[in-house]
Amino acid sequence: MTAVDFDLSDLEFWARPMAERARAFDLIRSLERPPHFEEMEISFAPKGPGYYALARHADIVEVSRHPEIFSSGDGGATNIPDMPAEFTEYFGSMINMDDPRHARLRRIVSRSFTPKMIKQFEADVEVAAAKIVDDLLAKGPGGDFVADVAARLPLKIICDMMGIPERDYQFVFDRSNVILGGFDPEYSSGEPDQVAERLLTAGMELQQLVQDLAGYRAENPTDDLTSSLVNANIDGERLTLQELGSFFILLVVAGNETTRNAISYGLRLLTKNPDQRALWLEDIDGRAPGAVEEIVRLASPVNYMRRKVTRDFELNGHLYPQGMKVVLFYWAANRDPEVFADPYRFDITRDPNPHVGFGGPGPHFCLGAHLARREITLMFRELLRRVPAIEGGRPDRLRSNFINGIKHMECTF
Repeated sequence: MTAVDFDLSDLEFWARPMAERARAFDLIRSLERPPHFEEMEISFAPKGPGYYALARHADIVEVSRHPEIFSSGDGGATNIPDMPAEFTEYFGSMINMDDPRHARLRRIVSRSFTPKMIKQFEADVEVAAAKIVDDLLAKGPGGDFVADVAARLPLKIICDMMGIPERDYQFVFDRSNVILGGFDPEYSSGEPDQVAERLLTAGMELQQLVQDLAGYRAENPTDDLTSSLVNANIDGERLTLQELGSFFILLVVAGNETTRNAISYGLRLLTKNPDQRALWLEDIDGRAPGAVEEIVRLASPVNYMRRKVTRDFELNGHLYPQGMKVVLFYWAANRDPEVFADPYRFDITRDPNPHVGFGGPGPHFCLGAHLARREITLMFRELLRRVPAIEGGRPDRLRSNFINGIKHMECTF
């Protein structure tokens, strides 16, 4: 196997220029067999056997279709090391489970998280997007697009759906930043043990917030998602308070952070590709579906998910032994030249566009993909109609191997 001169387990790799990341994954895809990496040393998690880095679109799709062989629940999918049991109390929702537990929770949640229910919030998304642009214009150019625009819309919609009052928006925003920015100096400092403590504290505080609301909604139901979930009785099954709290954390992380970053990257892509901006402006509504899919493809807000092999399995002629870990690098798969012609080009008319920005096919495909698409669509519709010349400056990227995040980005118009 050709040696590689970079380490995907080194957080410094993820802080390097995007062009270097692209070259690294281009090399991985060119290798006969996916390379094996040692796991990052974390004081609060045992070091495991390492992992194979999957960067080809076909491999990631195949693994996603076989959850019975590639486990999400054995040690968790959202981290490469196996996390201690106390972490799963707060971060152990559906995304870190296998069937039958995963199927049970998804069955309960999906009955309340339907396109019909999301449709009820569409008018709210339009109103919120309009208000955000009102405030942007009133403030004037030179502000932080992430804080002033991209972060506000998904945060408000998720909180409104759950029935979280506006006074708690900042509380939720700050805790979600701690959870996903655990190793970024802006959100965390000190020793690794302190990082673990901050993560657990943020998870505990978010869980307590929604559990307190759930207790009240059990006696005083409304039409919000918390009421629907706490009072749901699907074939005699209900969510426990712990399950509801973990689901809320998943919702905040998956539904807030990822959409925020897709919107931020979307503006940056339009700034760097004025021809595509002009094309979108010619038919804002008609070209929105293709533009949103292309933004999600290139943004790839979630860099990876991890799986553990439950039995010896051969994939594309290579044997993966039981107990070995494989990491599905969605960012890399979304730039696979075997699937996407000229994969680094931003093309809002790209069709087909079978990206895995919402995960691969199978039971773990993003439950909130429809909502995310609507939020991105309506936010850019408002921006392109009212601030068509808006541009995003150089992104201040999150120091994370898990989330492809933008912390700050100046905007001008």
